[in-house]
Amino acid sequence: MLDRPAAPGAPVIADVASRRAFRSRVDSIRPTYGFEDVSLAPGTDTVEPADVDLSTEIAGIRLPIPVLAAAMDAVVDARFAGALAGLGGLAFLNLEGVQARFDDPDVVLERIATADDQDLADVLAEAYGAPLREDLVARRISEIRAAGSRAAISATPAAARRWGPFCAEHGADLFLVQSQVSSARHLASGYEPLAFADFTRYMPIPVAVGNTTNAEAAYALMEQGAAAVFVGVGPGAACTTREVLGIGVPQVTAISDVASARDAYAADTGRYVPVVGDGGMRRGGEIAKAIAAGADAVMLGSPLARAEEAPGRGTNWGMATPSPTLPRGTRIRVGTVGSLERILFGPAHVTDGTENLMGALRQSMAALGARTLRDMQHVEMVHAPSVVTEGKGWQLRGR
Repeated sequence: MLDRPAAPGAPVIADVASRRAFRSRVDSIRPTYGFEDVSLAPGTDTVEPADVDLSTEIAGIRLPIPVLAAAMDAVVDARFAGALAGLGGLAFLNLEGVQARFDDPDVVLERIATADDQDLADVLAEAYGAPLREDLVARRISEIRAAGSRAAISATPAAARRWGPFCAEHGADLFLVQSQVSSARHLASGYEPLAFADFTRYMPIPVAVGNTTNAEAAYALMEQGAAAVFVGVGPGAACTTREVLGIGVPQVTAISDVASARDAYAADTGRYVPVVGDGGMRRGGEIAKAIAAGADAVMLGSPLARAEEAPGRGTNWGMATPSPTLPRGTRIRVGTVGSLERILFGPAHVTDGTENLMGALRQSMAALGARTLRDMQHVEMVHAPSVVTEGKGWQLRGR
């Protein structure tokens, strides 16, 4: 049947098929997931908790537990590094922190921890304005090794070219080039940026890199020689990057994306590059989810800053906090709850999952039938935004 022409004065109804399609920025938004958005689903098997193996290997360093301490001044000094090594983990020292600027960093740490909020920015600016000293960098590496730990050092890309070879020469075992966002290609007009592929070639020790949330960038960094890739932009408790800069990807998605690059790179080359989930984890269940998402280890800051051995005196602040122009972190008060051993292995004195972190990970793996961390990376994960609140009305009422 032929369409009849519209009567004079009648409204014109456009053919739906001929309408012009407009594309909105939000049309391409993909769903992403954080730790509270997902849950781990039991399968057909369980294993005895005593048979679970928590060991991992990061850049050739074998660790009995998959725990790395973040390179934060409030978390890591030589004493803390020794304590964590004795429990099976590995601590990273902040090369550009107070340990490498002052003969007696404890005085400065005390000043930062106790400063009034209105004075904190000035106190931090003064502390981090002091110059880095070669003698102190060498001394701290020696102290860490004397404490019974491998020496893992973290520095920003701007400092890596100058200090990487120096640290290797003075006994460092692993060097981490860590920035807010790491990419395979950095563009700059005012200076020569660090060429990561060249840096990994001339460094005599393994070089890890962080942080990223992007699979393609991670794959390229692996091609350029990264010994491990750290994942996480802005999830840390003392970090305000997501608020200040508006960037970041929730950790479950970020870890999973980068882990997919690791698996593809291993299939293509035969070289397995560990992935480290960095930040956003406070409880044992969150560590379990990070491993299930694909992490080979986790890097913790504030959860470990609560230990008696931590130098921050019950406080913590991010590595980017001292910036005098645009701080991307804040000092937080985490309190001191007990020994590092209690935080990692219990016995827990609280029921919120913040103590006995490794016991929780072990029990989670056992319940899911995962004997190893590699097994844990293959358990089923489900979208479960109600998992934190379902049936928990009485618990939540008191919070």
